[in-house]
Amino acid sequence: MDHLKSDGSLGKNFESFSSLADKDHKGRVGIGFSLKEIKHGLASSHKVYCCHFSSDGKLLVTGGHDKKASLWCTKSFNLQSTLEEHTQRITDVRFCPSMFCVATSSTDKTVKVWDVNNPSHSLRTFTGNAAVMSIDFHPSKDDLICSCDNKEIRYWSIKKGSLVGVLKGGVTLVRFQPGLGKLLAAVVNNLILILDAETLRCKSKLQGHEIPVHSLCWHSSGDYLASVSDDMVKIWAVGSDNSGVCIQSLNAQGTDDKFKTCVFHPICSVLIIGCNESLMLWNFIDRQKMTVPAHDNLVSALAVSDVTGLVASVSHDKHFKIWK
Repeated sequence: MDHLKSDGSLGKNFESFSSLADKDHKGRVGIGFSLKEIKHGLASSHKVYCCHFSSDGKLLVTGGHDKKASLWCTKSFNLQSTLEEHTQRITDVRFCPSMFCVATSSTDKTVKVWDVNNPSHSLRTFTGNAAVMSIDFHPSKDDLICSCDNKEIRYWSIKKGSLVGVLKGGVTLVRFQPGLGKLLAAVVNNLILILDAETLRCKSKLQGHEIPVHSLCWHSSGDYLASVSDDMVKIWAVGSDNSGVCIQSLNAQGTDDKFKTCVFHPICSVLIIGCNESLMLWNFIDRQKMTVPAHDNLVSALAVSDVTGLVASVSHDKHFKIWK
């Protein structure tokens, strides 16, 4: 992606970061904020790499090294169904925001789309040229799903079952901006590209991580983006001119803080960070933090439901946990 040029300046002024707390109608949280574990279970016989809640909060999907994706009912957290067609490990799982379907990606070079109500076989299989590392549904266009690998970003039409757009260049993670989905954030090693979601033209480059970025998450407002590498967490403001500036950062303190993933809490001004065996709760407005013991191994992924307020964590210890 060397040919992509940045159109924005990272030095431009943005709306004050404190406005994020103002937009949080429930207000800030104090140092006493915590998460309570309300459910845990064995998600797989192997390492679990990814998870995501459905838009109505009624289902959680998990996936990982055993080549399967599991659908869990969030009322009872019983296993509802298992999605089994991939021939290699699953790298990402995502629910469609408006249609009742879920997508899975794998190192077997495929993306599969499944009907949640009829999960015995996939609706669509899209095949690329390399291991697919990440996927995401467009938030307002039901038909569009994005995938990426170490060679290109691809847009697929679910209805047509065909490729509808390609951008050359290796990417390890893609996430659409919430709401209208005007922007697409894409990770290239330690660099985050902010792309126009329609044209895939680069609007800006977010630079500041010195080592590869593992995880991205958008704030539900679509105005802020958090990124995670082993040693650092950054929060970026993405303004109306599609540029971006780092407005907060948090450095890891020793190997125990090694960062892996993150998600914005759905109610409070807190970023939840998955670490080696724990969750770090970072009040990014007041710059307070606390650590909660979570798993017996690396916390590999987090998910949040804006409807229920539930937070899910999955780990290489093969388990999922639900928090509130």
